[in-house]
Amino acid sequence: MQKLNNVLFLVTFGTVLFFISRKTESAVIEYSDESFISEPESEFLGVFMGKGNSAMQTVDLNLIHHPQIQAFLRVIRRGEGTADSGGYNRLFGGGTFSDLSWHPGIFVKASGYTSSAAGAYQFLKSTWEETARLMRLTDFSPISQDLGALGRIAYRGAIQDVLDGDFESALKKTSKEWASLPFSPYGQPTISLQTALNTFTMNGGTVT
Repeated sequence: MQKLNNVLFLVTFGTVLFFISRKTESAVIEYSDESFISEPESEFLGVFMGKGNSAMQTVDLNLIHHPQIQAFLRVIRRGEGTADSGGYNRLFGGGTFSDLSWHPGIFVKASGYTSSAAGAYQFLKSTWEETARLMRLTDFSPISQDLGALGRIAYRGAIQDVLDGDFESALKKTSKEWASLPFSPYGQPTISLQTALNTFTMNGGTVT
């Protein structure tokens, strides 16, 4: 009976992990079916229990105007290759879309990967739907994308780090959300720490 219980638990646990990974997929999860297993188990348990969701629901939206936040958003866009004026309309792989009424939900195959990443922060379709629901965002306009990114920074527990100028700490936390940032654990190409720092300070950010 104990053996049967263990099997049932493993099957159930595996199903739950898969369910969580598809509902909360970050860019790297969609890019690679195996990447989610590299994250700490505690993070998966936290997601399952709703950890981080309340942060997205309660984050002060006025922080979007804070110079530290604005500078950090520029770092993310630098990493995601969307720093130019057309970044809000950018698809994974470099294509564009024009309808900003909602996430385009277009799956693109490029460089051996398939992804629905879109916009200035390369939100996956599922990530955007979760973020928009929790933050009550009603479109995919530039301001909504900025607010969604603010919410994801809050989800990773990095808001105070950004505000305090604890730049490396903020990067280490948010690199689990954006695989292009320094310290990303996913093994994909990233911008260098120096590039990230230069982008941050050149856009008005201060480091302590």
